Amino acid sequence: MPYDDLRSFLETLDKEGQLLRITDEVMPEPDIAAAANAAPRLGDAAPALYFDNVKGFTGARIAMNVHGSWANHALALGLPKETGTKEQVAEFIRRWAAFPVRPEWRDDPPWGRNTMAGDEVDIFRVLPLIRLNDADGGFYIDKAAVVSRDPGDPQNFGHQNVGIYRIEVKGRRRLALQPVPMHDIAQHLRTAEERGEDLPVALALGNDPVISIVASTPMKYDENEYEMAGALRGAPAPVTRAPLTGLPVPWGSEVVVEGVIEGRRREIEGPFGEFTGHYSGGRKMTVIRIDRISYRTDPVFEHLYLGMPWTEIDYLMGPNTCVPIYQQLKQDFPEVQAVNAMFTHGLVVIVSTKKRYGGFAKAVGMRVLTTPHGLGYAATVIVVDEDVDPFNLPQVMWALSTKMNPAGDLIRIPNMPVMELAPQADAPGIVDKLIIDATTPIGSDRRGNFSNQVNDLPETGEWLTRLQQLAARR
Repeated sequence: MPYDDLRSFLETLDKEGQLLRITDEVMPEPDIAAAANAAPRLGDAAPALYFDNVKGFTGARIAMNVHGSWANHALALGLPKETGTKEQVAEFIRRWAAFPVRPEWRDDPPWGRNTMAGDEVDIFRVLPLIRLNDADGGFYIDKAAVVSRDPGDPQNFGHQNVGIYRIEVKGRRRLALQPVPMHDIAQHLRTAEERGEDLPVALALGNDPVISIVASTPMKYDENEYEMAGALRGAPAPVTRAPLTGLPVPWGSEVVVEGVIEGRRREIEGPFGEFTGHYSGGRKMTVIRIDRISYRTDPVFEHLYLGMPWTEIDYLMGPNTCVPIYQQLKQDFPEVQAVNAMFTHGLVVIVSTKKRYGGFAKAVGMRVLTTPHGLGYAATVIVVDEDVDPFNLPQVMWALSTKMNPAGDLIRIPNMPVMELAPQADAPGIVDKLIIDATTPIGSDRRGNFSNQVNDLPETGEWLTRLQQLAARR
């Protein structure tokens, strides 16, 4: 049964032993962020954390690490919590085939019970804000689903966007948002500013778990996230109209913030401890003026810790980065077998593929770099043979060790676009990218000196099953 809100998912996590309630009084800083920093180190079945006794706050409810393990991620998709990583990616691919599933429009959202508008707006009275890392430039909201539409085509449902972006709180009615140029909201903002307009936005906080997954999925510009949420849920996603902007927002959110990105206005934002494991510096970013806040009674503030991987964001962004790249590659290259873009937002992408002719693997690598994700994120692409599992890093390292010769298998492409947060770039937003061909040469490709490859013995699969059964009886 799909979840319509965050609270029902937290109840499931609790029943499945995947929610740890911290009942002792904690300091807002550094305790909550430090606990969320530590939680993923408990392993692939790490629990979500729930705090309701925070010193200095009355009635604060803070949820952390909600997607922060493969067990929690599986439950978000309605799968058994023991479902492995590869199996979750495979199920993601299977459900993707049902896209698009139109959303279900509902009235009377639970977040409509309480409202602040105009000059009475004060975000500090609604959210128990904390810093996540000790050198952050301020309080951040980093797991909100930000909704915007193309001002030049406002009725086109496919040209509306739901995305997750880092947002710094600058005041009771002011936020700073970083619209990465490769993301849809940046295109919406550019259109609005060219027309001399502000860009209306709605920020939905504390959402059902699939909304967070699709909001962090690198989809094509004309693909709608709510329609993908329906495919992943196996049922239409419940949405409603935000009262001020009219934007479609999740029906079950905890808090909905509405306002505008003020056209052609920028303020210093940052630094912030990012998913790269490094702090980003301060830079001028767009400014949101908050005009209305609607919220549930006693809202749960869902927050996302970022820092040295792995943290929750790596689980949240894992399968939903792999699958779009896989789908886009398969359209042009049916030989592609699997894609692993799990690591650090897919700055490294590993692809296994069959080959049609010499140089084929290099062509696949080039295509990765022109996908919506690859344009802004993929800095290194490793291409391996179809019998190498890209999710098995020892096998990938074997391919690199025995198939790759730097003399001809490294393709360096200078001055390519990358998100400005990538710390390896000399100039922010520009980096040389690398394709590594770690495949066995075929056809006219005469690299190396390869003899017959050693394959698994025919009885290996049978013995693996037998050994697993014996180990389970111990």
